[in-house]
Amino acid sequence: MPVSGTTGAGVDRVRAVTNAAERTDPEAGPDEYSDEVLAVVEDIPSGRVMSYGDIAEYVGRGGPRQVGTVMSTWGGGVPWWRVVRSDGRPAAGHEVRALSHYAAEGTPMRPGSDRVDMRRARWDGHSRG
Repeated sequence: MPVSGTTGAGVDRVRAVTNAAERTDPEAGPDEYSDEVLAVVEDIPSGRVMSYGDIAEYVGRGGPRQVGTVMSTWGGGVPWWRVVRSDGRPAAGHEVRALSHYAAEGTPMRPGSDRVDMRRARWDGHSRG
C-alpha cells in the first residue's frame, strides 16, 4: 500500500501493481484480460510471432508489461514461444527452448542471429499464414 505522504502518480502505480497482482492470482484463475491475451496467443499461426506490445494493442488495453505478466503466470499452456520482445528476442530464460520451436515451425530468423525476423514473421492478428 502507499507510503504515508504518497500522492498522485505514486498512488496510481501502487494501485496498478496491486490490481495486476489481483488479476493474475494463480489461485483465482485467469481473469478476463488474461483470457483475452491467451486467446490471441493461441491464434498466432505456426511460424509467426507477435510482440508483447502487439498483443496489448490487439486486445486494446494494457501494455507489454501486462501481457508479460499474463504470459509468465498463465502462458505455459499456450504457444508461448510465439510471443517475443519487439526486437525479436524470445522470453528471457527460455531462449533455447524457443529456438527449437522456431526451427521446427520454420519461423523466419535474422541471419546469423537468435532473433526472429520481425518483418517476415510478425502476425497482424488477422491474416493466416
